[in-house]
Amino acid sequence: MNRFSLPGFDLDQFVSATLDEDLGLGLPGGGHDVTSESVIPAEARFAGVMDTRDAIVVAGLPIAAAFFHALDPAMEIAILVEEGAQVPAGTDLMRLSGKARAMLTAERSALNTVQHLSGIATMTRSYVDAMAGNAILLDTRKTIPGLRHLEKYATRMGGAQNHRMGLWDAAMIKDNHVLVAGGVAEAVRRARDAGVANIICEVDELVQIEPALAAGASHVLLDNMDVPTLSQAVTLIAGRVPSEASGGVRLDTIAAIAATGVTYVSVGRLTQSAPAADIGLDFTPL
Repeated sequence: MNRFSLPGFDLDQFVSATLDEDLGLGLPGGGHDVTSESVIPAEARFAGVMDTRDAIVVAGLPIAAAFFHALDPAMEIAILVEEGAQVPAGTDLMRLSGKARAMLTAERSALNTVQHLSGIATMTRSYVDAMAGNAILLDTRKTIPGLRHLEKYATRMGGAQNHRMGLWDAAMIKDNHVLVAGGVAEAVRRARDAGVANIICEVDELVQIEPALAAGASHVLLDNMDVPTLSQAVTLIAGRVPSEASGGVRLDTIAAIAATGVTYVSVGRLTQSAPAADIGLDFTPL
């Protein structure tokens, strides 16, 4: 099994911190699994099957495996489906065999991760499908603190592309930047003069588009515009730079928004509001 790796994400640190939180490491009386240690013999072994009770897009199984291996390096784990696979309810996702205590202690951390990431991937795929091949779906920075790399990984598994990973990889000029700078053109000019290569400029009025482009914006974000206004904006931009529709996009509105001709549609709720997938783990004593 290949080790899971993401740029900027430390798998070992994530697994360790998550298990330490559940075990109460550093707290009075903490640092161990009271239930498993008192009920399950140290030599007991379990077989386990992780399955989904929902139809889902899968994300996070290699991370789940890392939780189990952290507590039992010899645990035998078979991941049965690929990341990003769309599977029906009742599908077996993973089989495990190893120390019973380790399996029970890691269970909740592993399930929480797969349920959350698969929930994001599943919602993302529903938005991609609704777009019917028009435009490209983007996520946003509206992520749970500390989980951005994983949540943005999950949106990729669902078929989206990542927007900015953070504050460092592109300038995003929004209304407050414009307010302080004194206008769209001046804000864009300052970013350009600072040597920023990728300058995303948010506009909420059609009259702001041409000044933003003339000043050097490389990407125009069309904020909270209705469908007719988005169509006008696409005509004005005329393919000179990518265009992005953003703000209040829902599953029932994204098809019409994507059909306006925008390059991208960004959706914050992919990471803000995705419900956890219903995934379980059943054990059998060996």
